[in-house]
Amino acid sequence: MAETKPTATVKSATSVQPRKSGNSISWIAPLACIILGYVLWRYVIGADANFTAPDKAGGFWPDHQGPKGNISRMYEGGIIVPILIGCMLIVITFCIERFLTVTRATGKGNIAEFIRKVQFNLANKDVDKAIAECDRQKGSVGNVMKAGLRKYKEMIANTELDTDQKVLNIQKEVEEATALELPMLEKNLVFLSTIASVATLLGLLGTVVGMIKSFSALGESGGGEAAQKLSQGISEALYNTALGIGTSAIAIIMYNVFTTRIDGITYGIDESGFTLTQSFAANYK
Repeated sequence: MAETKPTATVKSATSVQPRKSGNSISWIAPLACIILGYVLWRYVIGADANFTAPDKAGGFWPDHQGPKGNISRMYEGGIIVPILIGCMLIVITFCIERFLTVTRATGKGNIAEFIRKVQFNLANKDVDKAIAECDRQKGSVGNVMKAGLRKYKEMIANTELDTDQKVLNIQKEVEEATALELPMLEKNLVFLSTIASVATLLGLLGTVVGMIKSFSALGESGGGEAAQKLSQGISEALYNTALGIGTSAIAIIMYNVFTTRIDGITYGIDESGFTLTQSFAANYK
């Protein structure tokens, strides 16, 4: 009786390597921004020179009186103001960080034009030129396409798998490369989305606290002086609302800008995977 030999299973090694990148900015930046927000509120906006009757004793929250300008009036908005200033700085910090990351991920040139060039080279069965295009693109779409093209080239020389298995291997390689690229694009956007909601609530909290203080002062005094204190307190309290709404508006706008750009990159990545699998299935049956 003939001896049956087990069929060897061909395992295709992936060329995709995980990115070694930390995200220390996610905890350093918010803390640093809140501290800087307090420093600006206490020592710049709340400088003694900005008030007619400064509290020389100083301390964590000096009781300055008589602000000389609109900026110094912001100081009297209370302890919520430095938190809101910190939130604004956090938004600015992560807008810059996301802009640099997304710009780098977009790469050079138009993504649609890049994919057309790769399709042309693959139609001519020139994989090396297609890989060279990826090197020139230098973006996330180029990185995913390059990983897929390496597997594409490997599958051309493979004689042990059928066409469907080869296409699946290429598709798997593209999926693994995509799984490494997408988290980098979406990282830290959560700060913008969170502050978009929280900043408005903090502004309203500061306003409510300011209004409580104003009406308390109104109850303790009377006449024209009370009306003056009330109007002054309301004005100071509304600085919190203005800061909160302004910060929230910037966060929402920039979040939508970045998600739109990321969606364009994601679409290009999806189209890259489709291009590779369809090209291989058509050219190497």
